[in-house]
Amino acid sequence: MKPITVLLTAAGSPGTAALVRALRENGERDVRLVAADMSERSVGRHLCDAFELVPPGDGPGFVAALHALVEREAVDVVLPQSSYDLPPLAAARDAFPVPVLVSPAETVRRSNDKAETYSLLRGLGLPAPDFRRASGATAVAEAARELGYPERDVSVKPTFSSGSRGFRIISAGADRHTQLLTNRPGVAEALRLEELLELLGDGEAKEWLVMELAAGGERTIDGIGDGRRIVLGHAKTREALRAGLAMYFVTLDDDALMALGERIVEALAIEHFFNIQLVGEHVIEVNPRISTIVYQENLNIPYLGVKRVLGEISDDELASYRARVRPGRTALRYFDQLEWDA
Repeated sequence: MKPITVLLTAAGSPGTAALVRALRENGERDVRLVAADMSERSVGRHLCDAFELVPPGDGPGFVAALHALVEREAVDVVLPQSSYDLPPLAAARDAFPVPVLVSPAETVRRSNDKAETYSLLRGLGLPAPDFRRASGATAVAEAARELGYPERDVSVKPTFSSGSRGFRIISAGADRHTQLLTNRPGVAEALRLEELLELLGDGEAKEWLVMELAAGGERTIDGIGDGRRIVLGHAKTREALRAGLAMYFVTLDDDALMALGERIVEALAIEHFFNIQLVGEHVIEVNPRISTIVYQENLNIPYLGVKRVLGEISDDELASYRARVRPGRTALRYFDQLEWDA
């Protein structure tokens, strides 16, 4: 088959090494990879065939830099990896001369705004945490108490964040002594409400999501959507968390979970790659972008998504790959070669 060139944005993301390997080891053709990132120390600089330093996704000049890179490197497909890259690329996707694997701008906006996502899910009768929007210390304190604090632990995070940035558990039982002497650095420590309010102050302009604390095992749904349904996807557990990132995954055979994912894909009109995260029975994240995939030698979802956007495989053909998903398949973040060798 004709060789192709794929541009990866946010090429310093944690899943980059595995994604690069999947695109290269597709078994059909040569794939040339161009990496773009705002950091010179991006892992993509060392793994891809070309590298370009670009502005941050939420900064000026990002889209123009990518557009120029597409022209200069003869790119065939743009594949974004970061939530911060999605809004500008979604707004400009029709201006690119090649396909950009991103959902429409309204889908991205609604998905990135966690409060709006939760409102949508709860309106559909789907399981999402009870929540309040709040800005400033006084409003955050009031919201926490409405949700049961101090008798019940609650949690907070910005209405737009990525990779668990800003997420904290608010607990009246938070023990700073244990946190100092026992817990490892990098753990998202719990705070007492008084400590959070001291950090925020009433001049805090950022909007926060104060919500009931979801509890239970973590699961995700990864796949490719067409704006109405899941064309191809699978469910998996998220285990061995470190600094907000799951380190170990196991694929699941769960028709009910996939049906839940399909309702969300339809409600948000998600196109191309997506990732939906649950804690216990609550949906806590909907990411309209590629995430860490559990790879199989006969099921290469990233490459299939690229073929689909190039018109080389139909949705009906893609759907036939669902039968290849193997429950119990495992992957380890950063050590994906172990999964391939298993």
